[in-house]
Amino acid sequence: MVKLKVRLQNQMQMSKKELKYEEAMNELETIVSGIEGENITIDELSSKVKRATELIKICKTKLYKTEEDVKKVLGDLNES
Repeated sequence: MVKLKVRLQNQMQMSKKELKYEEAMNELETIVSGIEGENITIDELSSKVKRATELIKICKTKLYKTEEDVKKVLGDLNES
């Protein structure tokens, strides 16, 4: 139980700092692998799914921002 609390605290700290896209994807892949491999207990499942949801939101936000940045750069290029 103590290990789970420590892991959850670490995850909360990581979600507060700015995660890079690759870091978020790696953590998400680890969670998915754990669920698929049945390495996550039923007690951990809810917190892992919540964390996965946070990571997906982070990744989507970064992808949308990158897409907008690329469109702006290409738009600026076409105007030149």
